[in-house]
Amino acid sequence: MKLAMIGFGQAGGKIVDRFLDYDDRTGSGIVRAAIAVNSAKADLMGLKNIPQENRVLIGQARVKGHGVGADNELGAEVAEEDIDEVQNAIDAIPTHEVDAFLVVAGMGGGTGSGGAPVLAKHLKRIYTIPVYGLGVLPGTDEGGIYTLNAARSFQTFVREVDNLMVFDNDSWRQTGESVEGGYEQINEEIVRRFGILFGAGEVGDGQEVAESVVDSSEIINTLSGGGVSTVGFASEEVDMNTGGGLLSRFTGDGGGDDNLDAANTTNRITSLVRKAALGRLTLPCEIEGTERALLVLAGPSEYLNRKGIERGRKWLEEETGSMEVRGGDYPREEPEVAAAILLSGVTNVPRIKRLQQVAIEAQDNIDDIQQESEENLEELVEDDEDELEPLF
Repeated sequence: MKLAMIGFGQAGGKIVDRFLDYDDRTGSGIVRAAIAVNSAKADLMGLKNIPQENRVLIGQARVKGHGVGADNELGAEVAEEDIDEVQNAIDAIPTHEVDAFLVVAGMGGGTGSGGAPVLAKHLKRIYTIPVYGLGVLPGTDEGGIYTLNAARSFQTFVREVDNLMVFDNDSWRQTGESVEGGYEQINEEIVRRFGILFGAGEVGDGQEVAESVVDSSEIINTLSGGGVSTVGFASEEVDMNTGGGLLSRFTGDGGGDDNLDAANTTNRITSLVRKAALGRLTLPCEIEGTERALLVLAGPSEYLNRKGIERGRKWLEEETGSMEVRGGDYPREEPEVAAAILLSGVTNVPRIKRLQQVAIEAQDNIDDIQQESEENLEELVEDDEDELEPLF
């Protein structure tokens, strides 16, 4: 799938930058164009792979290149005011070669959480190709303002995109890990998972074609209908140096009965699919009730067992209760077999329910504060009027 990626804010820019690095390492050809948008000049300067001409500084008249200070309302305002600056960079993208836009943002800060929904709305108004969001939720230990920003941004972002794929930092930060090291690892996890999903079906010269191709239409159909998506992933490393072939650990000892090896491969693939779906998702949730799903099995083609993929797909149908479960293989030369599962239209998500509650409570508090301010103002006005009443 060919994507035009736009990283909005610090986290969004870093993730898109990492996607370009992944593209270069793996030759997956996912990123057709990459743009970074930020209100902080230093964040744009810190990127390594996004071309200088595709780094857009917004809000210069308001914040002088110093960022919006976690104020997502200000982030939305500067995005609205400078949307033409962003559009100028987008105009250079050959959109006829792109399957979809992907707007990437951290939802806890100010620029990304405020500006990403503004950009998504703008893109949907102008272009006919899908506009997807990839939103990263802040950890609960990052502070109340970031949780509140995420609560506000989530409600807007999910409404403005064709589908919002979510990565929850809370489920991935490890105890005792440095902040910088933690985010580096998280960004790599994001890129690895979504790289396999979006890379499936992109075949270059001399590369093998999958038996059951997962092309861009399969991904688009899985993401159709809107809502929230999460991704499951599991992989098993293989030893390329064993006499039994690349996947001897995966298929058995590489010798003996071919039927036994095939049965073993089928079972191992099915187990990998279960591990991907029931393990650590990018956004933890109950998979039952998922509206649509897509399974991609990646690895060396000679060991991507069609029967195993089909059995895994049927198991997903049973577990999710969905009749829209697509699946296919993705031949790669990496020394691993990996299962990536896109679960679209998930509903039973505890973290999202907590965020929505935060948003409701914040709105109630704002209403109470405004009402109290109005009452205080009325009392002051009445006191002033009493003082001004004639004495005779």
